[in-house]
Amino acid sequence: MTNDLRDDPTLPAAAEGQTILCLSSYFKGNEFIEQCKREGWRVVLLTQEHLLDKPWARQFIDEVFALPSFQDRKALVNAVSYLARTRPFSRITPLDDYDVETAAHLREHMRIPGMGETTARYFRDKLAMRERALARHIPVPEFVHVLNDARVREFFAKVPPPWLLKPRSQASSSGIKRFDKAEDALAAAEALGDERSHHLFERMIPGSFYHVDSIVSGREVVFAEAHAYRTSLLDVVNTGGIFASRTLDRGGELSQRLLAANRRVIEHLGLVRGVTHCEYVLSSTDDEIYFVESAARVGGAHIADLVAASTGVNLWHEWAQIELAQGEAPYALPGQRHDYAGIILSLSRQAAPDTSAYTDPEIVWRLTDHANHVGLIVRAPTAARVHELIESYVPRIAADFMAVLPPPPAPTS
Repeated sequence: MTNDLRDDPTLPAAAEGQTILCLSSYFKGNEFIEQCKREGWRVVLLTQEHLLDKPWARQFIDEVFALPSFQDRKALVNAVSYLARTRPFSRITPLDDYDVETAAHLREHMRIPGMGETTARYFRDKLAMRERALARHIPVPEFVHVLNDARVREFFAKVPPPWLLKPRSQASSSGIKRFDKAEDALAAAEALGDERSHHLFERMIPGSFYHVDSIVSGREVVFAEAHAYRTSLLDVVNTGGIFASRTLDRGGELSQRLLAANRRVIEHLGLVRGVTHCEYVLSSTDDEIYFVESAARVGGAHIADLVAASTGVNLWHEWAQIELAQGEAPYALPGQRHDYAGIILSLSRQAAPDTSAYTDPEIVWRLTDHANHVGLIVRAPTAARVHELIESYVPRIAADFMAVLPPPPAPTS
């Protein structure tokens, strides 16, 4: 255990009993932690031992604890319950997607307000969220649970390829594999052994990919921004290349369609309060918007910095306020700008890439704290200018910096 709270006269003293436990199996969430402290709460961080040396915002953390891993659910529950003997936790919040279900389980076990296990499933389990959406008549790609052999074969007979094999509880595009032949897909399912029930097959829909990042309060979407991925995350993960996303034209038809679809998804998945990162695909064959997946967290890949650049709204700070209040106090959305922003990220051949040659005045953010990574965010008054800048940077960054990791291993057949 470490205790690293430094003296800071600008921080209010925490009221007795106002203690939040932040869970994180990945290094992220410093801005959330900082906001909790500024709201007057006592902050306890529980992470994994290999992350202890990361640059956590320790001046805003009262105590730091670590476990070897979060895989042993019983050991984690016992550890948190032991801490709770002398620490009156009022809130438990996950800082990473992998910890959403764990935090929900702890809340239920300790009877602490916040998202419970049923709702958490809809924001972590790809099968659960698809079944829920389908039952509420929200378009989703055709899918089948990799459980019953006859149903899986029927799926391949009825649904045209390509198909994606997806882990139910991985984050983003991790672990996803593409198949064009049913025999290869069936062999991959068989090779999973006892792990197959933790997967699903889904039709791969050709089209353009988007994400909507929202703030939800009292079951209402009170803030949402629609963004366009330059290429799908699946392509970036599997073939390498440059990640980019940008704010869509807010007055455009596509943006309005995405925001309307997002409101339906949030309503029917049952989120009461928090932040969300939801992904959609606009089919190039039928012009339908299909719901792909949802997460009850701030988006990764510096999406929060993208949103802050365009609107001035810090999703980490707003999430902290909503989590702490839990509806006991009204939430007020801060004032916001209505600019447009775009982000571009890439692996870099250089450990500390020098972007000083990129001098456009629209650049408002540069990635500086990740070795062998390069990143920029631009802001402009129009979506067209952001799009122009991102497209001009892609070939430059590819030539100046881009590195490509080997693709993931091919599925066993």
